[in-house]
This record gives sequence, structure tokens and C-alpha cells, in this order.
Amino acid sequence: MKTAVVILNWNTKDYLRRFLPGLLASCEGTDAEVIVADSASTDGSMEMMVEEFPAVRRIVLDDNYGFTGGYNRALAQVEAELFVLINSDVEVTPGWLGPLTRWMDAHPDCGACAPKLLSWYDHGSFEYAGAAGGLIDRWGYTFCRGRVLKRIEKDEGQYDAPADVLWATGACLMVRSSVWKHFGGLDDRFFAHMEEIDLCWRMQLEGWKVQVVPESVVYHLGGGTLPSDSPWKLQLNFRNNLLLLENNLARTFVSDGIRPAKALRKANRRIGIRMMLDGASAAVYLLSGKWNYFKAVYKAHEAFRTLRRPVTVAQLETFRKQFGDRAKVAGRWKGDILVQALLRKDGIFAYLRRQKYS
Repeated sequence: MKTAVVILNWNTKDYLRRFLPGLLASCEGTDAEVIVADSASTDGSMEMMVEEFPAVRRIVLDDNYGFTGGYNRALAQVEAELFVLINSDVEVTPGWLGPLTRWMDAHPDCGACAPKLLSWYDHGSFEYAGAAGGLIDRWGYTFCRGRVLKRIEKDEGQYDAPADVLWATGACLMVRSSVWKHFGGLDDRFFAHMEEIDLCWRMQLEGWKVQVVPESVVYHLGGGTLPSDSPWKLQLNFRNNLLLLENNLARTFVSDGIRPAKALRKANRRIGIRMMLDGASAAVYLLSGKWNYFKAVYKAHEAFRTLRRPVTVAQLETFRKQFGDRAKVAGRWKGDILVQALLRKDGIFAYLRRQKYS
């Protein structure tokens, strides 16, 4: 099989019923199979699948292991050249899969690619989860071409050329299975949120490219599993952002030509500043009466200290010898996205298009 298109479902029966028929139709006549992996749903998802989509292969997991553990377990049971991770709340367009597979065939140095992600609610606007590819600023805050904080840009063809990015969204992500297996899939510690950013970053540190192929377009509804105002989601984002930086930042500095010992010091300082910025956010939550959000940040930092795996100079030296010459990490911006977004408001997108990215 060329391509396995795998939905990881957890209690999204209605989305499966709404969006799965279009996905199945789009894969007819291609060397692709649609698979639904279920994370121990309790909403009758699998019963509905048996009744309404009996021909679709199902992988039933015994628990909810999150986005990371769920996909790691599901894809271990799938054999294909290419994996597509796709959310149950994504509506595909006819022919969406072809540009992605052709891109991977034509670009053997591409480890992962993604379509342009537009809003299901407003097809003329980008969607929050990934838009036209992800970037990161100097303090580790992620943003997208087409989405900065909660500000969304209209799609007017400004990102219609394929591009190298730091990350592509896990809402719809094509990955070479060989690369997935080499990296051991997603980092299980993340559970959910930012795990695809981590994987994309790790890929680039070993010489693979991550690219957006805007000829392929899908529409994402978003918020299908956790609402945007969930304290648990906030905790995951704060915790995982720190794990993301610890996993990748020091190695990235080494790939820039900085000596391992100095790279580690620089990375630790950057993470320390980020933690202080998180503390400032927590203070704002507290002063605003958002006690649950304040606690979420505090718990996120506690969990980071528990889960962290500090990088050593020896590990960085080994990395430098193995990959230092070919590691090229795209999509990094030396600016401060929070400050610029506040200052420039709706002009932030035009401003960012004029910037240079490493």
C-alpha cells in the first residue's frame, strides 16, 4: 500500500459520520486506505462504524493514550510507504491527496508535508491549527503563516507557493513511514498538543525537510476534542512548549555552528526566560480572576520539571559529529511575536511576510 490515511478518534462519532464519507470518496481509485483508530471511545463511535462503515478498517485501542500514544500504537499496526495523520473534523477536497504524494515522490529529502489548512466555517480564511505552515519566534512561541495568536488572515493566494516551514499541523500531516519509524513516532510525554511540532523539528535536525504543499487544500473545523478555553489544554500547551524547546533548541544552536557547551548554556538561558514569561502570563491570569488558568501554568511547570530529559554536552557533541553539517532548521524568526502582534494588529501578516527566517 502506498498511503495509509489514519484518523485517530476519541468520542467524535458525529464528525466521523459527517466527514468520513468525503474522505473515503476522495481516496477511491488511489493506492490509499482509510483507517480509523479508536482511543477507547465511549460515545458509540465504533458501534456506528460497524453499522455504517463496515468496510473501513478499524484499530481499537484499549485506552485513550492521547494523540501521541494513540498514533504511535495505531501506526505500529499499519504497513504503508506514507502515513497521513488526519483529524476526524477535517473535510477534504477532491484530489487533495495527489499533490502530497506527488510532492513526496519528487522530493526524497522531504520527511513530512501538509496541505493548506482553511477554516471549515469560512473557506476564505486560514484555520488556527496550522494555516499555511508553522513558524517559531526567539522565545519559542509558535505561530503560522496565516495565523498569529487568535488573529486569522484571509486566503488571497499569498501562500500558494510550496515552502519550507518549521512545522506542519498534525490535523493533516503526511509523513514517510520510514522516517516515522526512525524517530520512534511522536514523543509520548507530550500526550497531546505540539507533538507534531517536536517531530517536525527533530526531522530537520537530521537533515529532513518539512514543507507545505498548498496545491492540496483541506478544511478544518477545529476544537473537536478539547475546547479552546480548557485549562487542561492550556496546561498541555505550556508544558509541551518547554519540552519542545528542551528537546530541540540546544541541538539547533549546534547546527548553527555554536560549540556544544555554549549552545547548551544559550538554550538553557532561553528556556529560563521563557519560563519567566510563562510566569508573567500566570500573573495576568491571577489578576484577571482566572484562577484555573493560573493553576494550569503552575501545574505545567511542575510537570515539565518531572518529565524533562536534560540534554548533555556529550550528547550535543555526538549530534554535531553526526548531523551538524546537514541539519538545517527552517522557519525560525529572531523577533518577538507577542510584541509585534500587539503593536501591528492587522498589519502583522504583511510585516511577517517581509521578514527573514532561518
